[in-house]
Amino acid sequence: MSGVLTLRLAGPLQSWGASSRFTRRTTESAPTKSGVIGLLAAAAGIERGDDTALAPLAALRFGVRIDQPGTRIRDFHTAHHAVTGKSMPLSERFYLADAVFVAALEGEHTLLTDLHAALRSPVYLPFLGRRSCPPAAPLELGLYEDACLERVFRDVPWQASAWYRKQHRFRPQEELTVLWEAPAGEHGGADTLRDQPLSFAAAHRRHALRTVVTTKVSVPGAVTAGAPRHDPFDALEDESS
Repeated sequence: MSGVLTLRLAGPLQSWGASSRFTRRTTESAPTKSGVIGLLAAAAGIERGDDTALAPLAALRFGVRIDQPGTRIRDFHTAHHAVTGKSMPLSERFYLADAVFVAALEGEHTLLTDLHAALRSPVYLPFLGRRSCPPAAPLELGLYEDACLERVFRDVPWQASAWYRKQHRFRPQEELTVLWEAPAGEHGGADTLRDQPLSFAAAHRRHALRTVVTTKVSVPGAVTAGAPRHDPFDALEDESS
C-alpha cells in the first residue's frame, strides 16, 4: 500500500542548498529533496555512510508546497582553524527568513509509518538545511494512506503563520506554488535539480539529477481556513505591532 507523509517546515531561518561553490553558500527558494531526506535519515538514526539504509528513503517521490515564501537574506561567516587558530576565508551564506513549507513524500506505507514515528522521537535532532536552523515547531503534519502527492497538496490546509495570514485575510482562496517530482516516464515541461541523494558519506557525498515539475494548487485562504498550529514566533509580531 502506498501513502504520503507530510511535514511542516517552519522556522526563523532555513537554508536549502543544492550547490555550494567555495566560500559562497546559496539556498534554493524551497526545501531540496536531499535536505529533507537527510533530515528523515537523521531522525531515523541512519549513519552518514550507510548508503544501503539510505536507498529506500531516497527512492521516495518528493514534493514541496510553498505556503509562505519568506525573505532571502545574506550573512557573512567567519571561522578559525581548530588546530592552528588561523582565520579561515570569509564565507557568504544565504538563508530564507520566516518561510513556511509543506514537504511531502510518497511511497510504501510501512516505511512512511516508521519515518513518521522517527520524527516524533528522533535519534538525531532535525534542522532546516543547516545545523544553525532549528524548526519552530514539531515537523510531522500527517500520514495519509492510499494517497498521492497531487491530491495531498490540494487537501492539506494552508500552513502560513498567523501574521502572514492576516495580510491575506480577504482572499477566499490562495494560489500556492508546488514543486513535485515528475512520475517515472513523465518529463514534459520539467526542470532538473541535482538534489537526488546517492550518498551522504563525508568522503564521497554524491547526488544525481532529479526532474521537477512546477505548478499551482488552490487551497482555502484565511477567510475560510482554520488557524495553523501554534507558532511561537507569532508573539514577536504581536509585540512589535
